[in-house]
Amino acid sequence: MSSAIVLNEKFENDGELTLPENYENISSHNLYIYVKSYLASIRANTASTKTRAEVSGGGKKPWAQKGKGGARAGSNRSPVWVGGGVTFGPKSNRNYNQKVNKKQKKLALQYALNEKAAKNALFVVDSISIESGKAKDAAAIIKTLGARDALIVKELVDEKTFLAFRNLKNCYLIEANELNAYLTTAYYTVVIEKSILETITKEG
Repeated sequence: MSSAIVLNEKFENDGELTLPENYENISSHNLYIYVKSYLASIRANTASTKTRAEVSGGGKKPWAQKGKGGARAGSNRSPVWVGGGVTFGPKSNRNYNQKVNKKQKKLALQYALNEKAAKNALFVVDSISIESGKAKDAAAIIKTLGARDALIVKELVDEKTFLAFRNLKNCYLIEANELNAYLTTAYYTVVIEKSILETITKEG
């Protein structure tokens, strides 16, 4: 079974917290489905082309139907003309959302946490709080863990802790209700408060 690394107040190794045994048997397909849905939901969806009906101009027939010796043409807004409309082009009213049920979301998060624990990249601490509000103190924590980047999960983010982490490019601070499988996998290291992890494991 995989275990999370427990940290003390100085963010030093202070034991292990074993994850539930059933986490080992969760299919990675749940994570795939969730990540696919998450990325689809944040698509900008701004690509939009105009059909020949929407492009301006084209009211006059370019040349006579017969006598020119070339192909007939009814409008210079035809898709075959430069500057004409686009056939079957993208439209901004397309819905990219993909539904994922609650059970799959939960399984995806559990799988992601188990993967982090298996790589010794899941750290648990009683409380994450930077009372000084200084970035150097927040950076010192990441340095102590030897992490190249980290997702910091706190029950409720206070102003001082937010100020300390906000300018660190290799860190992302979130509250418990924002935690999801995508963010868990997006960062190499996850540092989470013990109460949050215990809630997740009890629900499983």
